[in-house]
Amino acid sequence: MTDATTRAAHVLSEHRASIDRLDAILVYTLGERFKHTQAVGKLKATHDLPPSDPTREAAQIARLEDLAKQADLDPEFAKKFLNFIIAEVIQHHQTHQQKS
Repeated sequence: MTDATTRAAHVLSEHRASIDRLDAILVYTLGERFKHTQAVGKLKATHDLPPSDPTREAAQIARLEDLAKQADLDPEFAKKFLNFIIAEVIQHHQTHQQKS
């Protein structure tokens, strides 16, 4: 191996370690987020509120798109990601309502 190849392998290893730490942060953050959305779902079911709130969802999507732009992340990707999460949350909320 050349010195350049050895350095590249070291840099690659550092990037991968950072990616692994960030993946762990994402998973734990999503876990915490879903704990809160589960509580919201139970609250909505208890008070016979609808499982989805289109006004809030639209505001959250707009907010996330702005955050994505600030973070130099593709806003369309951020929108798709939040829509995926919202769909999962609504499904959880509907499950809570069926149990009530």
